[in-house]
Amino acid sequence: MTPLLSVSDLRVGFGRNPEANPIVRGVSFDLDAGETLAIVGESGSGKSVTALSINRLVDFGGGRITGGSIRLKQADNSILDLTKASEAELTKIRGREIGMIFQEPMTSLNPVLTIGTQIEESFRLHRGLTGSQAKAAAKDALDRVRIPDAARRLTYCPNQLSGGMLQRVMIATALACNPRLLIADEPTTALDVTVQAQIMALLAELKRETGMSMIFITHDIGLVAGIADKVMVMQAGEAVEKGELDQVLDHPTHPYTQHLLHSVPHFASGLAARSDFQRDEEQAKPVLKVEGLTVRFPVKGSFLRRSTGAVHAVEGVGFDLMPGETLAIVGESGSGKSTTARAILGLVKSTRGTFTTNCGNAADRTSAVQMVFQNPYASLNPRLRVDSILAEPVIASGTRLSSETRERMVMLLKRVGLPENALDRYPHEFSGGQRQRLCIARALMLNPSVLVLDEAVSALDVSVQAQVLELLIELQREYGLAYLFISHDMAVVERIAHRIAVIYAGQIVEIGDAGSVLSEPRHSYTRRLIAAVPTVARRKETFTLDTRQVPSLVRPPGFEPTAPEWHRFAADHIALAEA
Repeated sequence: MTPLLSVSDLRVGFGRNPEANPIVRGVSFDLDAGETLAIVGESGSGKSVTALSINRLVDFGGGRITGGSIRLKQADNSILDLTKASEAELTKIRGREIGMIFQEPMTSLNPVLTIGTQIEESFRLHRGLTGSQAKAAAKDALDRVRIPDAARRLTYCPNQLSGGMLQRVMIATALACNPRLLIADEPTTALDVTVQAQIMALLAELKRETGMSMIFITHDIGLVAGIADKVMVMQAGEAVEKGELDQVLDHPTHPYTQHLLHSVPHFASGLAARSDFQRDEEQAKPVLKVEGLTVRFPVKGSFLRRSTGAVHAVEGVGFDLMPGETLAIVGESGSGKSTTARAILGLVKSTRGTFTTNCGNAADRTSAVQMVFQNPYASLNPRLRVDSILAEPVIASGTRLSSETRERMVMLLKRVGLPENALDRYPHEFSGGQRQRLCIARALMLNPSVLVLDEAVSALDVSVQAQVLELLIELQREYGLAYLFISHDMAVVERIAHRIAVIYAGQIVEIGDAGSVLSEPRHSYTRRLIAAVPTVARRKETFTLDTRQVPSLVRPPGFEPTAPEWHRFAADHIALAEA
């Protein structure tokens, strides 16, 4: 039987001489109707370029197909070679025959148009619907992806929806015309683990309902175990291994596939938690003590800008962090974990609460507590050389630069695995992993006691992520650093954390020893987080769609929550009582 899609010896290049600058080199694969192919690889492997070549969107990004064929079996059973198709033919194919979900919904949706207007465009273009018919079809599309209160959400702009909701809008748009092939390019990379599980469940259910084929692009091998039929592994523009899902995951033959599988943090339900630290509260004082941290943002009404309430972003958070210890704060987007970190650093004004460091009170936090942000690309000034970047915290602290400053720069660069000549280079001359190492070196310039790591490895490929995690553990052991590690990736948290605090709707709902929390979660929200973790062991396991909504954090003026009731389950493991 003729496959739905047949890619043969595909070659794609960029620049003025694309033949001399190949990014995709001789990739071939077949995709049958109703089948899912996972294309796996790290940044720069060519997987996204391969996907963009299928519907010829690569043409708009400076790329050009220099060889091979992409043969699509159309609805009338005729075969069209997309590499030779005219723009008019491609316009009919895009959306109608081939749908596309992009990685970042905020950059894929027009920020000044409503959700409804953008979904209706597909129906107007491909199905000729207008007026009330297009609006009704757009509402049905949102209902299809389980967005509650769809009619009202159609009037929203993208900034009014969460990341998970926006990705559902992207899926609704891609599926608007019932395409026979859906290309999903890293559709869950920026999402929290529970939202990710819901998106995967939704894609699996829609695939069963419509019988569509899917190409799923990702760097997370654990994620594809639950949805793929076949896997193709790409490295440096080439397909180095391909085959049935079980064959590739259980018996990988290429060294790069083996390397990828080894690098992925495998979640072991607390069995792999670190055991190289013991809390001794009698012998050591906390390097950071947080008590009753509360952060509220006022909500203004339209009439005379009067206050109509407040967003209770963080409510009564408290914990101790000991020297040499890693406390991981986990939770979904909007749970308050990043706001907690920013309030500790003084980047967000707290409503109330106290902070105490080993240097004294909140006024001394600048040198004692330093931060490593999520995105190394946005964290470094592209106009400054590395020596100036590393000098910034020293200058900001009021200390004069000296020969000792440069010696510390060289020492820290060497310690994070970068050469001395990196001082004379600019950020764009480094890879993503190297830039994050620069950010770590900068954070260590003032010899802090605490590093706050806000999703510091989530933007990195799995092998680079593993290297940075190992570096952080080595630095912690060498300098006795304490880490406040913020993440939504439970497998990464298990690898690095000694203790875990779970935040839900602005409150800590469970806190304790990492092994205990991960192996015996006591709060229902912690159990939901752990149940949603994708693993290589899960084959064709479908998640149940969860229609529960996170409770609103907006409270009326003067509202004060009741005092929380805690239950203790072990010497270092407590959880909030549930109603």
